[in-house]
Amino acid sequence: MKGKAKAADYLLYDPASGTYREDPEQAVRDDVEKHYWLHVGRTILKDWRLYVMLVPMLLVFLFWRYLPMYELLGAFKVPDEVLPVAQQDFSGFSYFKELLVGGQQVSTDFWRALRNTFLLSFYGLCFGFPMPIILALFFNEVRSNIGRSALQVMTYLPKFMSTVVMTSLVTMLVKQQSLTTNMGIISQLLVDMGHIVTQLLSGLGDWLNIASLQNVTVTFLSQETAAAGLLNNPDFFRGIYQISGIWEGAGYDSIVFFAAIIAISPTSYEAAQIDGAGKMAQMRYVVLPSIISTIVIMLITRIGSLLNIGYEKVLLLYNDKTYVTADVVSTFAQRHGIEGTRKGLASAAEMMNNVIGMMLVIGANKIAQKASNVSLY
Repeated sequence: MKGKAKAADYLLYDPASGTYREDPEQAVRDDVEKHYWLHVGRTILKDWRLYVMLVPMLLVFLFWRYLPMYELLGAFKVPDEVLPVAQQDFSGFSYFKELLVGGQQVSTDFWRALRNTFLLSFYGLCFGFPMPIILALFFNEVRSNIGRSALQVMTYLPKFMSTVVMTSLVTMLVKQQSLTTNMGIISQLLVDMGHIVTQLLSGLGDWLNIASLQNVTVTFLSQETAAAGLLNNPDFFRGIYQISGIWEGAGYDSIVFFAAIIAISPTSYEAAQIDGAGKMAQMRYVVLPSIISTIVIMLITRIGSLLNIGYEKVLLLYNDKTYVTADVVSTFAQRHGIEGTRKGLASAAEMMNNVIGMMLVIGANKIAQKASNVSLY
């Protein structure tokens, strides 16, 4: 057992004078610790403009990230339109049991939405995550500054369009031909390739309406006709969603990787050229190892949002015919919470989704830390 602390443990002995004096380094540390908040205040006053610019972001996080957590209590409360959430009766984990093992249509729809959420995110991770890296490598090889700037602006623009505009463009590109509308470019290409038939109207209702106006008796409707187009066919929804997502975000997401690439020292390229490395060898042995830490960090954050699909785009593209492949947890919660009356069930579904996402972040961070010594925290 260690004894009491002595002055000699913290002071330096001076043999010449036979006295103790304080260690200069320890004196500096003590002074910094004593006047810590004074230094912080001086730093804030010195760079006050930067901290003022930080205020809007803090308000956004406060009102749209932290305060809504109060409503998560609804996942454990009996709903009451009069009383606030904190004063409602505690219901335990009844909503979670109904979602997981309820054995009813709600449980079936939730597991289907959870599966679709994971598949859409997983496909986006497999096909969407490499595209910004490929684009950044491509931009790095374009020697003309004007040409590179023009290409970057063209790939960045879709990100700055609203979700409504983006989904409207997608709908126009893949719409089917009817008696009143022309076929979209992508649909026409698929027709020319023989993947879809030409005569697809906008739905079964159009057939019946046209038949009634022209006094035509409809005796047969093919399965393709009843499918009502690409966006109404569940087999095409995931492909449309992923391709449109890559088109929308690949250029904007490449900014981080391109910034990491241009930070590489030119001497690394010169050393590789002296060793006889070509362009592909330089990418493999110089560029990719230099930006691997950025790739790992972005991959961890992407895995963290693996089950966090925004409902806006899905809500604007899906319909009741494509629920089997398009319905996700967010749209499931939106139907039951906003359109329906079961806000507690919707809160429980979103809470489970976020908890799983948090576990994925922690797991991905641990794996990255063990495998490459690069981690998010």
